[in-house]
Amino acid sequence: MEIVSVPISSCSKEHQKIYQNWFNFIDSDGDGRITGNDATKLFSLSNLSRPELKQVWAIADSKRQGFLGFNEFVTAMQLISLAQEGSELSSDLLRSNANMEFLSPPSMEGLDDLLSTNGLFRKNMIETNGNIQVQPPPPISLFSRKSRKKIQPSLTAVTSVTDGLKRLYNEKLKPLELTYRFNDFASPTLTESDFDAKPMVMLLGQYSTGKTTFIKHLLKCNYPGAHIGPEPTTDRFIVVTSGPDERSIPGNTIAVRADMPFTDLTKFGGAFLSKFECSQLPHSLLDHISFVDTPGVLSGEKQRTERSYDFTGVISWFAAKCDMILLLFDPHKLDISDEFKRVISSLKGHEDKIRVVLNKADQVDTQQLMRVYGALMWSLGKVLNTPEVVRVYVGSFNDKAVNEEAVGPMGKDLFEKEQDDLLDDLIDIPKKACDRRINEFVKRARAAKIHSYIISHLKKEMPALMGKSKTQQKLIQNLDTVFEKVQKEFRLPAGDFPSVDHFREVLSHYSINDFEKLKPKMIQAVDDMLSHDIPELLKNFRNPYE
Repeated sequence: MEIVSVPISSCSKEHQKIYQNWFNFIDSDGDGRITGNDATKLFSLSNLSRPELKQVWAIADSKRQGFLGFNEFVTAMQLISLAQEGSELSSDLLRSNANMEFLSPPSMEGLDDLLSTNGLFRKNMIETNGNIQVQPPPPISLFSRKSRKKIQPSLTAVTSVTDGLKRLYNEKLKPLELTYRFNDFASPTLTESDFDAKPMVMLLGQYSTGKTTFIKHLLKCNYPGAHIGPEPTTDRFIVVTSGPDERSIPGNTIAVRADMPFTDLTKFGGAFLSKFECSQLPHSLLDHISFVDTPGVLSGEKQRTERSYDFTGVISWFAAKCDMILLLFDPHKLDISDEFKRVISSLKGHEDKIRVVLNKADQVDTQQLMRVYGALMWSLGKVLNTPEVVRVYVGSFNDKAVNEEAVGPMGKDLFEKEQDDLLDDLIDIPKKACDRRINEFVKRARAAKIHSYIISHLKKEMPALMGKSKTQQKLIQNLDTVFEKVQKEFRLPAGDFPSVDHFREVLSHYSINDFEKLKPKMIQAVDDMLSHDIPELLKNFRNPYE
């Protein structure tokens, strides 16, 4: 089972040239994206029914970005061609068809006439090495200060959900965050690379639970920096992602690259950056997902050895960025050490991302496996404070054959089904990446709003002249009471409030008197964004045939 779409190489070069010509024709602004409105004009020439075209768009835009790049456009054209031949459309149709390279382009009624007679189209073309290409317009950087002063692109001007979120963040949410220093208390200010980053999966667990082997099993190859052994071999954080060649990039270099979402990791200091690296290699799976391999969590006597950086702080930082967190255990390492408890506690607020993997399960027989599973659930129940039962995948995630002597035929069948379920979960990550980005954005906006209410309330409680120091100490000491007052005054859900202890610790380094008073216009701007702008954005980039 693969986690990738049909590659462009499954289309012949001759057909690629035809599709490129069609793509350039419909992509009038030359930004490399075709929106729903543009696509419907071209797709209508296929004479397929509306339900069929709805299915074509849903499969081609599987990531729900609201637009089609060239790869997705080719996928759509191939689907239209198959539908015209009478095939029933499904997401597995392209993978199951072995003759994709020989599949003829679809019949598009009147398209040739449009290509030959559209004078306006020809004026926008340039001749480059004998190939016709569209002259792209100068790009608008949504993160450029100069461009923000001169032009503010409207929601109808952006060509994707992600670009719309960037624009909303810069215009409405970021000013609120900076005014009340939300980035110091909760999450760092977002950059363009944060919005454009691929989905990430982080693997956590004690040493020798199979984290590195799990990644190798999915990639079906080794990667730079991968070390496997019974002792703690992975002593650093390794981000495994796609790149033009195989190489390892040191942490200090990654932290200054604006095109990667790791610049904020500099706050953990040089001691951490020396234990951080990026492993790049060309791989179709890594074009869609990045993996974060972490050092083994310490247990027993090893816990007494202090790390040279804030380990749980780094885990918490990555947890906020990742789309899925895999906690790996093996049958012989079910105990949850003190450091592991701190690590799991640092995942608070991201419980929906957590999946548990009981790895190397073929090392015990079926009866022992039942006992191990029960013991694991009991241990997790003590540290995961959630009413729901966490999903546990049982299996042996490596390239070796399952030990049938230990688990028997029923155990082997169980492992295969569990592996398929986990792969299905991973397959859905790129498809749900845009939805999760919106979810995290909305969650961040609500957190920033509550933060501003708390800060402005503390500012209001400060005296005008005398006794500022004593009042600040009293407010910090009774911060839980302050939270209750803010909650009641503005009718806010208690579950959305930050940790009192963490807030108290950060607040102690500031003078409350230096904070701003409540600015209703900023709050209203965020409320309008949540109630109107984001729903409108999603409406603009939904399936055009809905």
